[in-house]
Amino acid sequence: MRAPIGDFETAVPAPDCLDRLTAPVADAVRHWRGSVPADRIVWVDTDPRWADTAVFVEHYGRDLLERSANCVVVAGKRGGETTLAACLVLSTTRVDVNGAVRRRLGARKASFASMDTATGETGMEYGGITPVGLPAGWPVLIDAAVADLPYVLVGSGSRRGKLLLPGKALAELPGAEVVEGLGIA
Repeated sequence: MRAPIGDFETAVPAPDCLDRLTAPVADAVRHWRGSVPADRIVWVDTDPRWADTAVFVEHYGRDLLERSANCVVVAGKRGGETTLAACLVLSTTRVDVNGAVRRRLGARKASFASMDTATGETGMEYGGITPVGLPAGWPVLIDAAVADLPYVLVGSGSRRGKLLLPGKALAELPGAEVVEGLGIA
């Protein structure tokens, strides 16, 4: 199979390679709902040594710079309560944690979750966290620019491999909310 974006040697429909995905991501693909069929989610093999964005796009395709998104876990706090959420923005931007995220979560303070919290709560590897397969009930804030992409590259739950899927599919994830201006320059 040829990947819809980028230049990858190995591209496989995610339902056909569940054994290559972390447990929460495999479960999400196995029980996929939405208007985009699960077989339009594509797993591509990538080498973790080339994870740095500049090296990654040089190796796998310059077109990926504008078609990649980063997923980060944030913690919003208010009155002793902490809400964990995922934020997905283009890799050329950063998450507006103190503005858009804090307001959306109704938090007095918002910050990036610690690595231990992010990996422990998601069951995914640091550097590979994806919005596919997050814990039930989590808000998933997605920048409108990501949701508008025909295909976007995101993590796969581990540092080995990535997922390619339509932005529309991300916008239909459980708990997803498309937010204008979530990613800022």
